[in-house]
Amino acid sequence: MRLTLPTLLFFSLALLPHDRATSQDVPDLSGPTYADLADIVLPAPIVARATIDRVRRVDEERAIGLAPGHVRFYIEADLVSLIRSSQSVPGRVRYLVDVPLTADGRRPRLDDREVLLMAAPVAGRAGEIQLTSPDAQIDWTETYEATIRQMLTEANSPDAPGVVTGIGSAFNVAGSLPGESETQIFLATSEGRPVSLSILRRFNQRPRWNVALGEIVDRATPPPERDTLLWYRLACFLPDRLPASSLQATAGGEADTAREDYRLVISDLGQCQRNRS
Repeated sequence: MRLTLPTLLFFSLALLPHDRATSQDVPDLSGPTYADLADIVLPAPIVARATIDRVRRVDEERAIGLAPGHVRFYIEADLVSLIRSSQSVPGRVRYLVDVPLTADGRRPRLDDREVLLMAAPVAGRAGEIQLTSPDAQIDWTETYEATIRQMLTEANSPDAPGVVTGIGSAFNVAGSLPGESETQIFLATSEGRPVSLSILRRFNQRPRWNVALGEIVDRATPPPERDTLLWYRLACFLPDRLPASSLQATAGGEADTAREDYRLVISDLGQCQRNRS
């Protein structure tokens, strides 16, 4: 039985983050950053590339909750590729999307546009999906797809870092020579998997730090490269400052050194830029 438009109206709301007439892979500083993509991709049960085939505007009186300056569309799209899903998804999907009007107040053209969808299935309704956030449809580019595929590959790795939920204990131990020390900072994660930071100071050298994704600190890895999953987990979820509760067993100059070492880590990671509203 074919689903009619009214059956879809209460299942899905979404916003396109920006309107482009084409999906050419050109730099767009207002488009989603790596952190933006990670925010919407990692929680999504379905990640797919699709081509919009049919577009039907939803009347304003039926578009409950529509934001000013937006228009709601009922979309039918054909899947080009299924990037992630734990269950089968039909080759043709239906969903609702709220799209901002163009700068001159017109409705954007969505026909034949290639998009990336982050969505969840609607139970009992084959082919019907619900976008998982207001900006879970973005214009497709090769760069976005490659970034998402690499991100999901890292997330599916056995040693993938969990979500950082806080900082546990931190301590600093002085070395045998003046100016030498080592700081250990233990992180709390959503999965309870051990993650720790080690900052090593040596005389006349810049401090170096590593990340251990297990209980064996000797297997620590170098600082992560920007726009990788480990970088995202650290740069986007660590607090700006080492909390006082983490230093309850450390005092005086050792606590000051631990705080300084933590600031070094935050500085090296750099800003977690997000363009999402």
